[in-house]
Amino acid sequence: MTDITALIAAFTTMFIIIDPPGLAPVFIAMTQGMNAAQRRAIAIRACLVSACLMMVFLFLGEAVLGFIGISMDAFRIAGGILLFLTALDMLFQKRQARREDNAAEGLEEHHDDPSVFPLALPLIVGPGAITTIILLAGQAQGASDFVAITGVILLVLFIVLLAFLASNTIERALGKTGLNILTRVLGMLLAALAVQFILDGLRGFGIGG
Repeated sequence: MTDITALIAAFTTMFIIIDPPGLAPVFIAMTQGMNAAQRRAIAIRACLVSACLMMVFLFLGEAVLGFIGISMDAFRIAGGILLFLTALDMLFQKRQARREDNAAEGLEEHHDDPSVFPLALPLIVGPGAITTIILLAGQAQGASDFVAITGVILLVLFIVLLAFLASNTIERALGKTGLNILTRVLGMLLAALAVQFILDGLRGFGIGG
């Protein structure tokens, strides 16, 4: 995991599944009418909460799986399927619509501060992110690998924070068409990574060589 190729793959997977550019317009919609200071505070709080949640899943996720009797290879296959379905949603633009619906529901219940819900959960730390983190933890060979994965997670969350802080600029620069194209390209990459997770899991069961 500490070699550069594995780190790039881990970063790519986390970046695609969290999709910072795709979160930017949702963040704008959820913070309409707020001043710059309020938006900045919500962005920072959402990323800090997300980091804490991700660390819990990174260090305890595999232990929970072991407690309930699920092997990492089985989880790799199930996780790969989940990520592939997420990729299909991205390719057919269903994911962004679902995020906007979740954001709208969250605002109805927590209109004063959306940083924890729905921003941190489930928009940043959603099922796909949780699955990816546990899969990466399952590939870790030692403390150095966990440090590397932690660094990758924090780097992606830092990019999310930058996307939130620059959300207005990103939306104007890309436009709706640009965001749609970017989402589809990332969806294709995620589909390929999901297939790789499934193949790795099958190999663990001695299927496919």
